[in-house]
Amino acid sequence: MTGSVARGLAAGAVGTTVLQTVTYLDVLWRGRTPGAVPERVVDALAARLGRKTPDGHRRAALGALLDVGTGLGVGVLASATRSHGARFSGPAGAVVTGAVAMAAADGPAAALGVTDPRTRSAADWAAAAVPHLAYGAALHGVVSAVPTAREQRDRRTPAPAGLVLRSAVLGVATGGRSSLALAGPALTDRRTRPSIRAGALAAVGGELVADKLPGTPARTSPQSLPARLLGGAGGAGRLAGREGANAAVPVTVGLLGALAGSFGGVAWRRWASRRVPDWQAALVEDALALALAAAACVPGRTNGGRARLRVVRA
Repeated sequence: MTGSVARGLAAGAVGTTVLQTVTYLDVLWRGRTPGAVPERVVDALAARLGRKTPDGHRRAALGALLDVGTGLGVGVLASATRSHGARFSGPAGAVVTGAVAMAAADGPAAALGVTDPRTRSAADWAAAAVPHLAYGAALHGVVSAVPTAREQRDRRTPAPAGLVLRSAVLGVATGGRSSLALAGPALTDRRTRPSIRAGALAAVGGELVADKLPGTPARTSPQSLPARLLGGAGGAGRLAGREGANAAVPVTVGLLGALAGSFGGVAWRRWASRRVPDWQAALVEDALALALAAAACVPGRTNGGRARLRVVRA
């Protein structure tokens, strides 16, 4: 059986080849200028690091290598996600993988101030979405066709509605306090080692304090939001894993819940800060996030490894 990383690299290489092919076919068909965002990202990174901007050929080469690295990295991530229990169907896998690849390409560019996705036209979005959808379809096809040994052993049942709902709730809690994404499942799982419990408690306590400090970055900033979204997805994956369920739907709703919780939390703080001191609004948000995480993670905790074991033996 192929390992998860090797499969991901191979799938990423196939997907990147397809993406580049579709992109340049579009350039050929419409006669448009190829995008220069990767090269501009190279310029921005050089400026941030205080380095001289590379010359024309090296700049173009570094930009192309950034694209290749992103394609391979998303391939490894998609492979690992499937290996750990999120088994998307063909169409859903293509769309989700393509969207993740677009976010991986656009996120750093937006964070560096190179582009602003909000200013894109519909034609610009289509020109970016179609190649990435093709990338997602090709990558997902390879990952699905080559199961790892772990996937052969670890068969998953469909996620029940209750698990999907709790995944969304944990995502919302993660949008409020990102440390709850992994701390919630860890603290409510009886198999968690004491050292991990202590680390989870320390992470939650540290965030509860840091959230009140004036220098803490906004949770919806390009630097902070991706971590919360990944946390919401990861926490939902942990909930699904301990119940032996396919994590595809829980991971998706966990990510969307984290998105809603992040922007909802910002809206709450802005509204409440005009009526009460900000620290009081923050304490209310603390209590709500902790309550939501408990409501999401406490049910199903006693199933621990038993449900998973039954699925593996099936």
